[in-house]
Amino acid sequence: MKVIFTEDVKGRGKRGEVKNVPDGYAQNFLFKRGLAKEATKANMHTLQRRNANEQAAYEAEKAEAQKVKAELEKDATVVNFKSKAGTDARLFGSISSKKIVEGLEQQFGIKVDKRKLNLPEPIKALGYTNVSVKLFKGVEAKIRVHVTEQD
Repeated sequence: MKVIFTEDVKGRGKRGEVKNVPDGYAQNFLFKRGLAKEATKANMHTLQRRNANEQAAYEAEKAEAQKVKAELEKDATVVNFKSKAGTDARLFGSISSKKIVEGLEQQFGIKVDKRKLNLPEPIKALGYTNVSVKLFKGVEAKIRVHVTEQD
């Protein structure tokens, strides 16, 4: 019997897959637990429609990430901070990913999740620093951060 899996079933199939399984297994286990439904013409059409909707949502999210990437990588997009520093250009304190995200939102109105920033350790020196941001699967941008000495 052909079934469409509505949830992942270990050893049998993943959500959205269409597979042949024994009739008894389908009737007594998969259907009763709501793990699958019969692959009728109507159910197949619903599956195709759902897959098309998911693909469209994926493409829209990726296009939005590309747009944000273009905005972040403009020459004018430099996040500026002023901080107290010692004579050797080392900061008293540091610039964390949270501060970078807040500065980006305040200065340019671009919202980015701080967990998407690839900043292994906070910025502790004056000058320019490039910080990479993973916006989406396969879409990565660079934010330029400029730290100057406070007067």
